[in-house]
Amino acid sequence: MPFEKIVSEKLSQSVARQIELLVLRGILRPGERLPAERDLAERMGVSRPSLREALEALEEKGLVVSKPGSGVFVADVLGSAFSPALIDLFSSHDEAVFDYLDFRRDLEGLAAERAARLGSDTDLAVIATIFGKMEAAHQKRDPSDEAQLDAEFHMAIIEASHNVVMLHMMRSMFELLKQGVFFNRMMMFRNRLTRDLLLDQHRAINSAIQSRNPAAARMAICKHMDYVEQALKEQQRAERNEAVARQRIEHERQR
Repeated sequence: MPFEKIVSEKLSQSVARQIELLVLRGILRPGERLPAERDLAERMGVSRPSLREALEALEEKGLVVSKPGSGVFVADVLGSAFSPALIDLFSSHDEAVFDYLDFRRDLEGLAAERAARLGSDTDLAVIATIFGKMEAAHQKRDPSDEAQLDAEFHMAIIEASHNVVMLHMMRSMFELLKQGVFFNRMMMFRNRLTRDLLLDQHRAINSAIQSRNPAAARMAICKHMDYVEQALKEQQRAERNEAVARQRIEHERQR
């Protein structure tokens, strides 16, 4: 008969499983510090020895890192998504830039579609709140805050799609983007006209998701990524033209 005895789970295993799920779902992020041992044990309603046992098991799995004198942190689980050699290849070949944009167009289009269809009211409120912050940051001369919120806006949409594999893959990709592996994203935000257009595109994405229109949400993402691709091509062309112009002026000065 296909029956087995019920084995009760150790308390520490239940604790470890709860923390694992928080990491899996992207609620606990890489580098985030867990609450102090006493506080965390109280929150979870367990003894400190049970909590320690759970944390030791999680550290053995590579999900948390204990730093003496500092606390316990979520491990950099994104760091293994791409090898350093592959990251170097990404950064040194232009074709990787446009493959990256194609990848984002497809994946984020799907994520926006899923967010409009599957996201909870709270998910959509998070997206709307971040967009509101983008509008406020848009008024500042320094575009740094707006650029940071841009990434947070896109990640909020991916989180609202409720696909944990997509979530961790895209978080890894966005970390590379923030590091400037694919292109210098701040260049786009330094141009006021470009900033205005980007904000309008994000407004269209937000509106489609808030109205729970999956097709419109995907289309808005595609239009946004099409614009980013075209803007990058124009930027590259301008940089090539500037390099040629510098050669010409240097030549003229030496004649």
